Amino acid sequence: MDFMKYHDDIDGVTISMSKIKIAIVGIGNCASSLIQGIHYYREKDTQDATGLMHWEIGGYKPGDIEVVAAFDIDKRKVGSGVNEAIFSPPNCTKVFYPRLVKSNVIVQMGKILDGFSEHMKDYDERRTFVVADKPEPTEEEILKTLKESGSEVLLNYLPVGSEKAALFYAGCALKAGVAFINNIPVFIASNPQWAKRFEEKNIPIMGDDIKSQLGATITHRVLTDLFAKRGVKLDRTYQLNTGGNTDFLNMLNRTRLTSKKKSKTEAVQAVAAKRMDDENIHIGPSDYVPWQNDNKICFIRMEGRLFGDVPMNLELRLSVEDSPNSAGVAIDAIRCAKLAIDRGIGGALEAPSSYFFKHPPRQFTDDDAFRMTNEFIKN
Repeated sequence: MDFMKYHDDIDGVTISMSKIKIAIVGIGNCASSLIQGIHYYREKDTQDATGLMHWEIGGYKPGDIEVVAAFDIDKRKVGSGVNEAIFSPPNCTKVFYPRLVKSNVIVQMGKILDGFSEHMKDYDERRTFVVADKPEPTEEEILKTLKESGSEVLLNYLPVGSEKAALFYAGCALKAGVAFINNIPVFIASNPQWAKRFEEKNIPIMGDDIKSQLGATITHRVLTDLFAKRGVKLDRTYQLNTGGNTDFLNMLNRTRLTSKKKSKTEAVQAVAAKRMDDENIHIGPSDYVPWQNDNKICFIRMEGRLFGDVPMNLELRLSVEDSPNSAGVAIDAIRCAKLAIDRGIGGALEAPSSYFFKHPPRQFTDDDAFRMTNEFIKN
């Protein structure tokens, strides 16, 4: 792709001349926060743009992102404009930008495969998916949508445990020549075979399992790294999480949690001074509390030994709105994917993946990942 076709350089400052066209699979709470944020930050400038890790990446600002295609399976969203669908049940995240204009981008029926857990049929419609009574699209129809919409980046926001569906959409991205951002704990970017396929086609891929901006995993990692750097022996630790959104409801099906628990656990193990025995580390979703809605509450306990083997322990309670916390990272991941496209870089993007995702192709400390990502941005 011709970089100068999309950018001008004025007095040494790179100015974006185009939108970043994205497609989204799964118009749930995370997509709602992301889309609200795109419009919210269009009204901001660098002086009051709080809540971002990077205001500008390669000349692209948050408002330069444009949703051009969307897929879901819920009857209350399929057939609606995307800006209306993000406020439809069972979405329950905080509405911080309600002034969205009507969108011409219509949410299309997506592939179901394993993207819907059967136990969710037992819950009130306000809390769970209601599968649309529409024919599922063929792969050819999805490819046609991606190509005709001009999509450059495809975001995967499917529910945890949707392995078959996630792999299906990753394959669609490959065939359509679209960058792929895998926000869920299905191991694609971190799978050498999949990474090689994207590299051979010179298409960027990032993942797997997005970190929150300031959430349970990044906090647990920082504390674990602090123990190691201060010479405190970490003997055992747990991280327990509760929430009331459809993600937590979906994860009541424990058979869908294998990769999620592995992703979250490895993110902490990777920064420990010494790998902990499995019996001494427990990290994972714990329970669904409906009235919490999109609020996620995390409890962390760490037990260790100080100088002279004197025992100590640390307990932390973290309360965050789950989906905006994710969107704060996704908005940077999208722009890094676009930078890779502009620069003709394909395959797994190691540096930004290590900073933005729990289970990247290679784990680095957060300090190193931060430095490497900024170096990637600066080229």
